[in-house]
Amino acid sequence: MARPRTSGGGPFDSSLPTGTVTAVTSAPDRSRRRALMWFIAIGLLASSVVLAVALVACRQVGIKEAITSARDKTTILANAVVAPGMPRGLVTGDPAAIAQMQALADDQLLGPDVARVKIWAEDGTIVFSDDARLIGTRYPLGSEELEVLREGGIEAEVSDLSRPENRFEKGGGDLLEVYTPVTSPEGKPLLFEAYYRYDAVNAAAAELSNQFVPIVVGGVLLLALLQLPLAWRLSTRIQRDQVAKQRLLEAAVEASNIERKRIAADLHDGVVQDLTGVTFTLSAMASSFEPGDARAQSVDTAAAHTRNAVTALRSLLVEIYPPNLRDAGIESALGGLLAAPAARGIATTVDISLSEPLPDAVETVIFRCAQEGLRNVVRHAHASSVKLSLIAENECVTLQIIDDGVGFDSSVETAVSGGHFGLAVLGDAVAQVNGTWSISSVEPAGTKLCVEVPLT
Repeated sequence: MARPRTSGGGPFDSSLPTGTVTAVTSAPDRSRRRALMWFIAIGLLASSVVLAVALVACRQVGIKEAITSARDKTTILANAVVAPGMPRGLVTGDPAAIAQMQALADDQLLGPDVARVKIWAEDGTIVFSDDARLIGTRYPLGSEELEVLREGGIEAEVSDLSRPENRFEKGGGDLLEVYTPVTSPEGKPLLFEAYYRYDAVNAAAAELSNQFVPIVVGGVLLLALLQLPLAWRLSTRIQRDQVAKQRLLEAAVEASNIERKRIAADLHDGVVQDLTGVTFTLSAMASSFEPGDARAQSVDTAAAHTRNAVTALRSLLVEIYPPNLRDAGIESALGGLLAAPAARGIATTVDISLSEPLPDAVETVIFRCAQEGLRNVVRHAHASSVKLSLIAENECVTLQIIDDGVGFDSSVETAVSGGHFGLAVLGDAVAQVNGTWSISSVEPAGTKLCVEVPLT
């Protein structure tokens, strides 16, 4: 459906890019919002990763500190409780000594965190355990236990509950065993081993790590908050640069339009009018000759060539300075563009189906895409026919230009993607209105240009 026409002072009274300015100037705002959203999303992702790594690190530090605390406690128990409180006869299995050591264990060794204690002889015999079933049994000591027993020091490791000496510990959860050497009253070297509930170790680790969590979380959040003003300032500066660049572009376009308008007006009022007068004069001269006069045929031929030249010039005027879309309408403007290929002997077909007028910005982009596509058909396609269709449906308008020319090979496709100026400008214009475009060609089937622009 054609849009209402408005009156104008002449064929070159107003400029084309009215809608373009509106579409393009909104792009910096969208780019700024998009950049800020990306920055915030990436910042949140990075902060989450840093926070997760920091929390894991805090957890590991807490576990390490809890194990160190268990080692320290075992050293204190060995030196302050077991060594001075161990009765004589324990290493020989004296029942009275075992009972006295059991009372000491119940009173000062066992507790909420210590689940089991054992005292080993160098040959692997358990000379004491708070579980009487283990006393007197023998299990070879490992190399690490023997090294600690002989050379001193203290070691800690997670208990292997599958080992025979730990068969009574199953079902109670993981244990952390810490062992250090002690000496019996008889002077015999022994190995004191304390088993800590790993739940207690985890609880101590959690308590320690929780002290660092607020600091880590606060630091990450503070860093993120400090970056937001910087990002805002950067985006503001980028937006100012984009606006300045856009104003320069608009000024260049306006200057180009003014010059195009001047050239088109000079051609229209000068050369075109003169050639039109020549056409009328030649036609009148041809009619003045007698029938059958050879001069009449020559004059008719000259008049026909002159009319073709006028048609070609008027097509050129449309390319140099198109009609105002709001005055002429997109249907008329596209019809004017098809005059150029028609003047060069290319058969043209047009199919336009619009239920309502297009938005100004979309209409302008569609016109410029059609102009560039038809220009390429005339210059490069060597086509005998071209079809232009413009259809609006499903909240989208689709422009297609299909010719039956020679198409292009892969090297030309590479050139198009690598910087063909006209197509590059076309792509930028379509992107400004959130549209998409594609160009496909398979030799010798011709070329198809497709532009899709949303209407909402």
